[in-house]
Amino acid sequence: MTAISLAAVRQARAAARNILAVASGKGGVGKTWFAVTLSHALAKAGARTLLFDGDLGLANVDIQLGLMPQRDLSGVIAGQLTLRQSVTKVDEGGFDVIAGRSGSGNLSTLPPARVAAITDGLMTLAGDYDKVVIDLGAGVEETVRTLAAGAGTTLVVTTAEPTALTDAYAFIKLAHVARPGADIRFVVNMAASEREGERTYQTILKACQNFLKISPPLAGIVRRDSRVAEAIRHQAPILSRHPNCDAAGDVARIADKLLAGP
Repeated sequence: MTAISLAAVRQARAAARNILAVASGKGGVGKTWFAVTLSHALAKAGARTLLFDGDLGLANVDIQLGLMPQRDLSGVIAGQLTLRQSVTKVDEGGFDVIAGRSGSGNLSTLPPARVAAITDGLMTLAGDYDKVVIDLGAGVEETVRTLAAGAGTTLVVTTAEPTALTDAYAFIKLAHVARPGADIRFVVNMAASEREGERTYQTILKACQNFLKISPPLAGIVRRDSRVAEAIRHQAPILSRHPNCDAAGDVARIADKLLAGP
């Protein structure tokens, strides 16, 4: 291996540590909202942040932010743009976005090699940022797992619903088999209280300990908050619209912990 290629590998590995993949075993747990709000919270804390809409085919980060980007991931996939050229600035949030294209079902059926190339490009681009947040698609499909493999940390969002816990466990099982020792952490969303969120975490933690022999830590608990739905309806970040509400504060604390390191 040449000195140049070795340096490139080291740079890519260092960049990967800055990448946070936000995953869920199923839809409906608030994964995209959490990814958007986490990106905003990281930026407010002073981190140069990029949000990558990796929910290929069902992208809606731009919708939640009320954006109409002139360039998005579809241009990258078509070979018309580089990832860097597809970046859109979110002025209200102070972070950057690479948007997907909602309804472009063909994006979700990309060949694995093409998804891997996008992942490699994202790792290179991560060198320009303090944190890169990937909003993964719901489920455990190969495209989701390939994008997650490029992340230094994976945040698995779940709720107290039994199906959400079951599907979150399924994602973790596959991720653990693919990358033993990967940094996987839980986020319990829409918890009725801190105590309920802790109980939800203990439920899935015990399953991981009993069957996988791993103990993924708790990244944080986000309490149920009616202002989340109101902010989504208005296509506005909750940290701008209701910065002092419970859910906004909970995500901000998770961002602070992530920036503080292990």
